[in-house]
Amino acid sequence: MTGSGTDRVDPTTEGTRRSIVMKALPFILAVGGGVGAVMSFVLMGERLRLAADPDYVPSCSINPVLSCGSVMKTEQASLFGFPNPLIGIAAFSLVATVGMALLAGARFRAWFWYGLQSGVLAGVVLVHWLIFQSLYRIGALCPYCMVVWVVTITVFWYATLANLETGRIPGGSSRIARMAGRYHTIVLTVWLLAVAGLILQRFWSYWVTLL
Repeated sequence: MTGSGTDRVDPTTEGTRRSIVMKALPFILAVGGGVGAVMSFVLMGERLRLAADPDYVPSCSINPVLSCGSVMKTEQASLFGFPNPLIGIAAFSLVATVGMALLAGARFRAWFWYGLQSGVLAGVVLVHWLIFQSLYRIGALCPYCMVVWVVTITVFWYATLANLETGRIPGGSSRIARMAGRYHTIVLTVWLLAVAGLILQRFWSYWVTLL
């Protein structure tokens, strides 16, 4: 019996796809969390130097657009009343620890994964708010922050896919979820390219002066 072949998923293919995402997750959490933590520590150090010396030029202030100093002096850089990098130091250190624990063979209960999902969701929402603020309110970019953007989006994407595939988040068996998981790298690439496109478009008048 043929049935509606377009809606059916080969079990072998599905199992392979799941194993790829699940095997990648510990590495993504460990490496992504580590990179995010390092960037947050560097940003915090630059912020402290700038606070001590208003004339200090941060190492990531390269030109009028790529200017950490301009970003660090704004209200958005201290969203909750303290420097945003402190959030990154705590959050990314936790993410890296979870990744290392998974690599060592640790297993966590469902409530832990719900907590992680809530955390990465909050992180990706905050990052996109900061992207909007950087592009359309502040008018400057922080290179170190942009690395954090990439890391946060990547960690969110793979943590969400893993939770969908294990059934912790409802809808993992839907066709859209299966397609997203099967083409996970393509979806992530398009997402990041969309952000890059917004950056290119917003500061196009400056980029063309560099040609």
